Amino acid sequence: MKRIDIDQEWMMRVCLNDNMQDTCISNDISGEYISAKVPGSVYNDLLLAGKIEDPYWRDNEDLALELMKNDFEYKGSFNVSSVDLDDADEVILRFNGLDTLADIELNGNALGSVNNMHRIWEYSIKKYLKPEMNELTIHFHSPTSFIAEEFEKDPFILGTEDAMRGFPKIRKGHYMFGWDWGPRLPDAGIWRDVEVLKVRKARFTKVYIHQEFNEDLTSVQLCFDLKIKEALDNEEKSFIDSLKLKALVTVIDPSGNKIFDKADIFEKSGSNGGPIISDPLLWWPNGFGEQPLYEVITELVDENGCVLDSDSRRIGLRKMDLSTKKDEWGSEFAHVVNNVKFFAMGADYIPEDNILSRTGYDRTFDLLKQCKDANFNCIRVWGGGLYPSEDFYDICDELGLVVWQDFMFACANYRLTREFEDNILAEIKDNVRRLYHHASLGLWCGNNEMEMFVDKGEWGAKNEIKSDYVKMYEYLFPRLLEEEDPDRVYWPASPSSGGGFDEPNSPDRGDVHYWDVWHGNKPFTEYRKFYFRYLSEFGFQSFPSVKTIESFTLPEDRNVFSYIMEKHQRNASANGKIMNYMEQTFLYPNDLDTLVYASQLLQAEAIRYGVEHFRRNRGRCMGTVYWQLNDCWPVASWASIDYYGRWKALHYYAKRFFAPLMISCEEEGLLSQSMNTNAEPFDIKKSIRLSVANETLYDKNVKVRWQLRDADAKVIVEENTDIGIDALSSKWLDKVDLPKAKIYENYVSYQLLEDDEVISEGTVLFCAPKHFKFRDPKLSIRLENDEIIVSADAYAKSIEIRNANDDLILSDNFFDLNGTEKRVKIIKGYVDGLKVRSVYDIR
Repeated sequence: MKRIDIDQEWMMRVCLNDNMQDTCISNDISGEYISAKVPGSVYNDLLLAGKIEDPYWRDNEDLALELMKNDFEYKGSFNVSSVDLDDADEVILRFNGLDTLADIELNGNALGSVNNMHRIWEYSIKKYLKPEMNELTIHFHSPTSFIAEEFEKDPFILGTEDAMRGFPKIRKGHYMFGWDWGPRLPDAGIWRDVEVLKVRKARFTKVYIHQEFNEDLTSVQLCFDLKIKEALDNEEKSFIDSLKLKALVTVIDPSGNKIFDKADIFEKSGSNGGPIISDPLLWWPNGFGEQPLYEVITELVDENGCVLDSDSRRIGLRKMDLSTKKDEWGSEFAHVVNNVKFFAMGADYIPEDNILSRTGYDRTFDLLKQCKDANFNCIRVWGGGLYPSEDFYDICDELGLVVWQDFMFACANYRLTREFEDNILAEIKDNVRRLYHHASLGLWCGNNEMEMFVDKGEWGAKNEIKSDYVKMYEYLFPRLLEEEDPDRVYWPASPSSGGGFDEPNSPDRGDVHYWDVWHGNKPFTEYRKFYFRYLSEFGFQSFPSVKTIESFTLPEDRNVFSYIMEKHQRNASANGKIMNYMEQTFLYPNDLDTLVYASQLLQAEAIRYGVEHFRRNRGRCMGTVYWQLNDCWPVASWASIDYYGRWKALHYYAKRFFAPLMISCEEEGLLSQSMNTNAEPFDIKKSIRLSVANETLYDKNVKVRWQLRDADAKVIVEENTDIGIDALSSKWLDKVDLPKAKIYENYVSYQLLEDDEVISEGTVLFCAPKHFKFRDPKLSIRLENDEIIVSADAYAKSIEIRNANDDLILSDNFFDLNGTEKRVKIIKGYVDGLKVRSVYDIR
């Protein structure tokens, strides 16, 4: 099979529906064809043509949503040479992504209708082609009108109230209809490539490479499961049923050397005789080793030696599994790579934009590279968005990020009709085959939060829906995966204890979503009451940078309770929730800029409390994946990197609390005993207990130091000790009581040193920061080449360095100083208008 290079010229128009004729939407957009970009979308094409304003500005979202009540038509033209036509037994038109409901015509001939943006759609078109100009027409139907009509027919199929009613009725990224962090902007269009493919005799439809390791991983055999389709035959066949054809495999090692060249992997009998690689270079998650990638080229060859099709993909040689063995606390839940159980550290990923044309390789690479830079070793692709592109997985392969991949079902009930079943099984098959070769793909997960909510009877989940749930996620999906990807772990839901509605959010087995800190208004210290086996969602909100806020507001909008600010806050009453937590923690901020800074510190401290606690209990807990990594538009949310790529305080904190070697402190003080300022006086326990986590493959000898200090950072008491810590472990040090420490005037600093270099450090207070008697640290900054040096005359907590555009990325930020100075490297951004502040300035 060969891709025919064609020049595609596309045009688009809005087809106003009857109920839209007299609205303001109809001005200047109806009927007229405009130039279109493919891949692209309706919103993007109208924006490029100047026909609509940016949907993210103020409340323009409402007008953009109205627009989607219409239909849209795309017309494309392309030429196919007579040589290509004469040489082809079959010509296929492949759509790699159509969003979502559309009718397709080629040269006036109806090819078919589509109804799933997650699928790949193919049509045999040779009989319709002309030797010169060919015209392709795609008529997209309104997604919002469709779900409204479907909801009227069946109002009992419900989902999250943050999305539009009826959204489960369409196989389209659920988040496009709104979420508690995203707008209601259900775009439409040709969102992935359109290809014309030439087939001679036969083509591959499946190339699955199974890795069979020996016990000590010093040898691996590549075994192949190949499926083909012959030209003009819709039936897929196993390769071994077509013995007139050969499969030749070339393997190129990470250095570019061919270690196998056109090896015939099947004997005449049809048995699999794949190449054996001795001393393979193993692929490891970030922090544990390198990510070498081998290229495997599989060619389909006929009896005359002609290459009919060729498949090329990069693979990493590794053994990956999930351990759920029973233990003294219940059952563990741990990723295992190359026989090593590792502690998962990462965040939940959502689609990078509501207007998908604004995404691409560079933006995705930057985002994922910033995950690696923050010491992530995994990432969870959340089930209410989109199956990521090949680029996303290529980058994760290269960076060592193990991917937890949800199927695209989230916070909704589904009625399992025969049509729906066929549709979703085809969707899963398409995406499993597209992605299963990737080294980074760690596991498939059936859905986001549905077992938990169906178990509770949420959103109309009566007995019939419960039955359909079990059929989908615990029968149909795992059965399909046994055929399509038998080497990969399947987990039925997130959270889950393994299925069957058996306590799906159990703290003692499986994965957990924990939201009592935030949704339940519990204090940060609440995390310390739990020892979850694997935390795949927990989070805390903050406001984005003031510069990000300025991108969607006018000056009069810049109050957190204004109409526009609440339009860009999709979690009900969440701005007030941030302020509630803020009054418990900090002095009241005196302006929006300070409020934003304080909110980001709240978020960072909340997640730090959780992650450090769970890392201290490594072995019982084996993963912390916080909600969420990124935003899809400018908004107040749980993200650690905002829509414009600005790092919030949380992402810098993550770099520290996900460090392979990390020291943390479990302190006792007012936060863990009583926050009541007017409580009857009692004997307040003041103590620290340090812990060191070692998430590396090597035993370490390190030095631990700590100091009790006053607000000027003067040392009152100090101790240091040398310890050894085993690989892949955490170690508690002895508890230290500090009865003479002054609650509001003293604090503890602590450091972890390797080879006399501080590699991890922090500070803790015994009271809320608002009550600590901070001194003015008189912060100053100076520049030396690519470094910024910050100096403090006293204790300075959570020091932020920023430039005029607030888009600096530094080697460290939002750090503490004990009356000393610190050098940080400039990773990205200009140093114009540098400013510095600390918690002292929240007043």
